[in-house]
Amino acid sequence: MAADESLLAAATPRLRILMLVHGFNSLSQRLHVELAARGHVLSVEYDIHDAITLEAVELFRPDVVLAPYLKRAIPEAVWRHVPCLIVHPGIPGDRGPAALDRAILERRSHWGVTVLQAVAEFDAGPIWAHRSFPMREAPKASLYRREVTTAAVEAVLEALSRLAAGWQPEAQHEGLPGRTHRPVSLAERTIDWTSDRTADVLRKIHSADGYPGVRGELAGVTCRLYDAHAEHGLRGAPGALLARRGEALCRATVDGAVWIGHVRREDEHALKLPATLALAAELAGLSDLPELPEDDDGRVVYREADGVGWIDFPFHNGAMGTPHCRRLAETVRMARSRGVRVLVLTGGPEFWSNGIHLNLIEAADSPADASMHNIEAMNDLVAELLECRGLWLIAALRGNAGAGGCFLALAADEVLAHDGVVLNPHYRNMGNLYGSEYWTYLLPKRVGEDGVAHVLDRRLPLGAHEAAAIGLIDGCIGPAAGFMEAVDAHARAVAADPDFPRLIAAKLDGYAADEREKPLAVYRAEELERMRLNFYGFDPSYHVARHAFVHRRPQSWTPLHLAIHRRRTPPQPS
Repeated sequence: MAADESLLAAATPRLRILMLVHGFNSLSQRLHVELAARGHVLSVEYDIHDAITLEAVELFRPDVVLAPYLKRAIPEAVWRHVPCLIVHPGIPGDRGPAALDRAILERRSHWGVTVLQAVAEFDAGPIWAHRSFPMREAPKASLYRREVTTAAVEAVLEALSRLAAGWQPEAQHEGLPGRTHRPVSLAERTIDWTSDRTADVLRKIHSADGYPGVRGELAGVTCRLYDAHAEHGLRGAPGALLARRGEALCRATVDGAVWIGHVRREDEHALKLPATLALAAELAGLSDLPELPEDDDGRVVYREADGVGWIDFPFHNGAMGTPHCRRLAETVRMARSRGVRVLVLTGGPEFWSNGIHLNLIEAADSPADASMHNIEAMNDLVAELLECRGLWLIAALRGNAGAGGCFLALAADEVLAHDGVVLNPHYRNMGNLYGSEYWTYLLPKRVGEDGVAHVLDRRLPLGAHEAAAIGLIDGCIGPAAGFMEAVDAHARAVAADPDFPRLIAAKLDGYAADEREKPLAVYRAEELERMRLNFYGFDPSYHVARHAFVHRRPQSWTPLHLAIHRRRTPPQPS
């Protein structure tokens, strides 16, 4: 955004904005955070039915309807009377579904986001703003959460500034670079393992990663393929299964091989699961399939330099099952034994952590038992971090964090994030879960007893700036570009500080005082007592909410913490 446009965005009058969404996803949450920080009055309505949308507009009486994630058209009775801005993940002139899918399939070098006004024809309305970005070779979900989200925020802020200033949008014309396209067909994404190169296979899987997944065959089973990565050493007959490693299976292409990390069988009610788990029955009959060491899978990576240790753990979608927690805890123990002064936990580029692994839990014979085992493993991991008494622990949030993942980060001595990070430090949206991960110890230490309810009960996403302002995290360091370099410089400075022994001594004194006041074991026992009621008690809310979430059940109503227009006394502009 140009400097004059930034000033215009900052000066935009406060607006009543109704966000109309199909789901409150990463883009919707980031926009909610950015717009709330600028003082706009926001309410959210799920796009369930035209009558519901009309009712929401009547109740809230917005200045503008903003639709960052829709799957169908806005009713004419709405867009005829209220400006409706659509966030389309495509360049100006681009029309039709699966815009980002096509950009990946067609190997576009650049792509963009366009904010346009709703009219009768889909994606054909006047253009209010647009942004472009260079394309990475990456899964669609990764591009959406990073480049698309960043571009969308800039374009939406500009569009709202122009709307408030009375600016007239530009009508679409024939000279625009985009075009009208049809949905992506099954044939366009079908993998031919006997002729497709590694790059072709990755491009097809990347174009459908997240949703709907590429339909293909693996271990003799028809399934949807996700989470693909190139293999640089193994070779074999095209199409042959070459090896397994941790959660992933390796399959040969004509010029190399790819790892498939997750699949969803085509069976009714099947879940997206780690490939080796989803296909466990079929793999049991392949006793000759080589099993490679799990420490080579790239899911947990340790490195160190100049007295600083680094642990990357880019778990798929930030979900951490029992084995993921145990593996990360083992890596932390190993790092402690190496005598580094500073240990930095970096999570993954899109998600730092989202806590327990709901898909693995749903797939278990006893979801209640699996839930309990998973939360115990998360607690063991937090305890391991809290035992890092002789070193300085930094949580560097280069991606979003949610639920137990937020409180896992709070176990560090210092929590840093960039300004694009969104945090969801609450549990109640998942069937009124009480939560654990020692949050009853960690959260009050940061925000005070009075701040706990503000963090947990609002059930709304927090931006990094707000999280730093209330003390939830220690600092928000600029944009994503340059964040890890800044963290590296800071970590090295801490490790080289002559006063480092005093820093650690103060840390040890603080822990000792806390332990005398109330042992950590007591916090854990109290939290788990409440969690057992969630998992095994008479109220099935958690199990119902988890089932709906992992099976992607359509929303049937908008919760009141989002839909303020449905409360008895909705807030007014200040």
